[in-house]
Amino acid sequence: MIQQQQQAKVYPEKKVRMYRMLQEEASRYRAIALVKMDKVRSTQLMPLRKILADEAKMIMVKNRLAVKALSGSGVKGIEKILKEMEGQNLLIFTNMNPFKLQMLLEKNKVYLPAKGGDVATEDIVVPAGNTGLAPGPILSEFREAKIQTKIEEGTVWIAKDTVVAKAGEVISMKLASLLSKLGIKPIKAGVNLHMVLEDGLVYRSEDLKLDIEAYRKSIEEAYSNALTLAVNAAYPTKESIAMIVSRAYSNALTLAVNAAYPAREVIRELLMLAEAHAQTIARQANIQ
Repeated sequence: MIQQQQQAKVYPEKKVRMYRMLQEEASRYRAIALVKMDKVRSTQLMPLRKILADEAKMIMVKNRLAVKALSGSGVKGIEKILKEMEGQNLLIFTNMNPFKLQMLLEKNKVYLPAKGGDVATEDIVVPAGNTGLAPGPILSEFREAKIQTKIEEGTVWIAKDTVVAKAGEVISMKLASLLSKLGIKPIKAGVNLHMVLEDGLVYRSEDLKLDIEAYRKSIEEAYSNALTLAVNAAYPTKESIAMIVSRAYSNALTLAVNAAYPAREVIRELLMLAEAHAQTIARQANIQ
């Protein structure tokens, strides 16, 4: 009887190193972010690697290898990340707050020229003014894009600001060509977080988008309302004490005048009122 020996599969050293690295980073960092690399250019990752060098580890990895390495990592909720790994992906391991990471990535986005088939990331506005382009066949391109023009000083001028594409609309080849001629780069590009796993909690891209200006206005409004309430309730705080004292002083002056109390601060006003009252009585006496 011939005995067959079953040999263990030997993996390439590069895969083994990546396997170990993924497990090590998963245990080292508190959060794992998944980035979909659709329409993300490799040149955009280089500056981010430098910016995040001390705070995060960015790893491009094949999905099967990532699933195999991380499924046994013991990270709570890791299966939620792994089931989303389709297409080309980037993993970011970090201890940064997910919202801070999202804000940093948003801050480092750039505007790129549009290509036919691109989806407008925001409303595309062609501003009014001199294009510097000579009149000719390009006028038909402006008409097709519904941009009003006029000819002045031998160049084409755009009559008014014009929205040529709304956010979410597909940009045609002709419009992309026109925008390029005008030097307009309308596509906001960069790394977008698809989801982040932190301490077992999952944050999706829509959860991480904060309207900072709206939050600022909300905080300012809350502060104003709280200050008004403190002043009206005569509740002394560092912020309200000056206004409370000022209001109390003003009310005291009014009370002193109305009561004809001869305090030093109101004596001048009391004398002026008395004089005016006396003049009124004198006029009335003369009439009678």
